[in-house]
Amino acid sequence: MAVPKRRMSKMKGRKRRTHYTALTATVATCRHCGAPTRPHFVCPSCGFYRGRSVIAVPERT
Repeated sequence: MAVPKRRMSKMKGRKRRTHYTALTATVATCRHCGAPTRPHFVCPSCGFYRGRSVIAVPERT
């Protein structure tokens, strides 16, 4: 198993870790109601997925 010959400095490790960032969530629009949703997820506002009703969403008053 490989063992480091010398200790890695803080700067060297932090330079390597600069690319470890969180990705932003992708947002698409629902084809049925136009609300922003995540792709390949059921729309939380209308309950439609790929053009058909999947879940029943209660009416809001």
